[in-house]
Amino acid sequence: MKNKLFLSVLVGLLILCSSWGFLMHRTITQLSVYQLPTEMQPFFHQNLDYLVRNSPRPDQRRNSDPTEETKHFIDFEAYGKDGPTKMPTKWKAALAKYSEDTLLKYGHVPYWVVVMQDRLTNAFRKRHRDSILFYATDLAHYIEDAHVPLHTTLNYDGQLTDQKGLHSLWESMIPELTLDEFNLKAAKKASYLKNPETAIWKTVRHSYSLVKKVLETERKVSKRFTDSTKYRYQKRNGKDVRSYTRDFALAYGKALEPMVNDQAIRAANLVADFWYTAWVDAGKPDLKKLLRKSWNSSNKTQLQ
Repeated sequence: MKNKLFLSVLVGLLILCSSWGFLMHRTITQLSVYQLPTEMQPFFHQNLDYLVRNSPRPDQRRNSDPTEETKHFIDFEAYGKDGPTKMPTKWKAALAKYSEDTLLKYGHVPYWVVVMQDRLTNAFRKRHRDSILFYATDLAHYIEDAHVPLHTTLNYDGQLTDQKGLHSLWESMIPELTLDEFNLKAAKKASYLKNPETAIWKTVRHSYSLVKKVLETERKVSKRFTDSTKYRYQKRNGKDVRSYTRDFALAYGKALEPMVNDQAIRAANLVADFWYTAWVDAGKPDLKKLLRKSWNSSNKTQLQ
């Protein structure tokens, strides 16, 4: 399937919401499937609709599950000046150093990714079709969130630097306006992670390293706009809500290039790596036995 084809469908049909937004979670998850080896492709491609459609599910759980929200981020500054570099990568060691209350308050996405990876591995090992799909979908979401710079800082919406609204601007508005210009050609194929824990920690640390540029670029671009051209106001539930204008979003996205695009590709790559690693660690079970119908050459052609 050509990238332009599925992108045109996604841009036309999807709406945005919190986190990366429905659009980017679905786009990144779909890209990840294309990177899987031939032994995994039939099962994941046959269930592509489920994976893509349910990729925003963890965000939707926030309204009903009070424990859900902090699984999506990690506020490094809350763990001290050396938080990004010195935090224990093992959950038990982190509990001993910070306490569970602290970790649950300020986010624990890298730790939760490891938990979800273990659950996916067990699902593969048991050859339980529905569990594989459930955990693969949710794991992808958390890994994708770990690639958003503003998911790694206390200043998650620019609210501490008079840049409120920056969160949705970066992860939702820019992709919504410019996705058809992204380079989403994934040349990489899934590779085995000797240490998934190390991989996800490398990811959140890299994301945190981008926070400074996210904030500074917004300030620089703002100098070219007045308040009336930078912001727009909409009525929501009877209240005036401020958001960025289309022109400002385009200018900001251009100034950031290729950050958002690069993070999307990084996310797709790592999701595929985690899926593949879970499958290998489970003993490479034959996923063809889990197919609901036969797999033939015409199906394979659709993946190319």
